[in-house]
Amino acid sequence: MSGLLVAIGDSFTEGVGDPHLHYPNGLRGWPDRLARQLGRADRTWRYANLGIRSKFLDQVVADQLEPALSMRPTHVTFAAGGNDLLSLRADVDDIIRRYEAALQRLVDADAQVVVFTTFEPQTSLLLEPLVRRVRTLNAAVRDLAATHGAVLVDHTRMREFDQRSLWSPDRIHMSRQGHKRMAAAVADALEVPHTLRLRDLVPGKTTGWRHMARTEATFVRDEVLPLVRRRLRGEYDGDTTRPKWPVPIHPADGMKRLAAEQATLERQRRPRDAALHGT
Repeated sequence: MSGLLVAIGDSFTEGVGDPHLHYPNGLRGWPDRLARQLGRADRTWRYANLGIRSKFLDQVVADQLEPALSMRPTHVTFAAGGNDLLSLRADVDDIIRRYEAALQRLVDADAQVVVFTTFEPQTSLLLEPLVRRVRTLNAAVRDLAATHGAVLVDHTRMREFDQRSLWSPDRIHMSRQGHKRMAAAVADALEVPHTLRLRDLVPGKTTGWRHMARTEATFVRDEVLPLVRRRLRGEYDGDTTRPKWPVPIHPADGMKRLAAEQATLERQRRPRDAALHGT
């Protein structure tokens, strides 16, 4: 099996939580790891990644769907809607309706589409309203995957992700090891052989309720509240972020080398753009 894999979505797709200095945007992430495995299985595989952090479902559809479809992909990974759930006024039924419309367009393009549930956080009771929205969307994604013939990677049922080591400190983005496990899960779902070595997970130490309460309070103070404040101010990291791999590459050619070539072209482009804009 070979073809063109295009990954679209938000921070989950961009690879936030899996830093790597030699990859575009300073991130690797599960799609890049998966693409490397595809290239090893068949050198003719091509890969593009249009995912950008903090993007809402409508933004993913408006900015990424048509560019992805224009590449005529054989495989598309689609992960969006999670950021919409963070809104205090999120209309989950409307999110599901718009999600299905996007999924339908991808399926109609004769691509094999891979979709994901959102992991249900095991966290503070303060976030219980968010957890309920996540469960509702996840149930819909399962139904839509079955209805439209999409491959489902049911993240929330991968309970090994209850392990803190698979998450970055913000508990929203996967850690390096979490991204590696997700790459293996998607490869398995696509029946692609891989050589990803997954570490054995060591259960975390059991702590008393006082320590757990302090930990949760610190998490809410240092991660949740700043996120809410940024959202209320309309501040999003993705507003100044470019797609990692906007043009299809051959991962078998060496992704670090390809990233270096892409960075060189970007540096050469900036002065030309500045001159065109009179700056």
